[in-house]
Amino acid sequence: MADKDTPPQPSLKPTAPSTLFVSALATGALMLLLASRTYPPVPRWYTPAFLAVLALALAYTAHTTKARIARKPGTRPVEPLVFARFAALAKASSIGGALIAGAYAGLLIYLVAHRDSLKAAAGDLPNAAFGFAASLLLVAAGLWLERACRVPDDEDEDDHPDGASTANG
Repeated sequence: MADKDTPPQPSLKPTAPSTLFVSALATGALMLLLASRTYPPVPRWYTPAFLAVLALALAYTAHTTKARIARKPGTRPVEPLVFARFAALAKASSIGGALIAGAYAGLLIYLVAHRDSLKAAAGDLPNAAFGFAASLLLVAAGLWLERACRVPDDEDEDDHPDGASTANG
């Protein structure tokens, strides 16, 4: 049972780079195996475009979230539940982006290896490269939003000469 004096620990830990790497590696290997068995359909340009737009939306959210936490003039007050939701969205986006990037990487490896022998592989290569780049943008934006949702250490103590914090009133 937890002690009443200890504050609750966060239940949503920051995304580890190893999690992203292993996720991408596993889906890349699966996609490469699938591609070697049967030629997979390569998503058209609008699928990676949607990923890029999602990454831009997450990046904008990260920028505004950081400003709201820093209490920049003209920003709305911080709603803790909103930031918890943003943190969950950021974690899901970074891991999902890593899974998609791995799939596109496996597909890219296959397409590059067979671009001379398969006409379709050469034609699908730009869409797969665009998808890989867009999914990497999604990972980066998700990680940025996750970082923006972190609550900074109490810097209020440095602002007051007597050491009193304004956080408690």
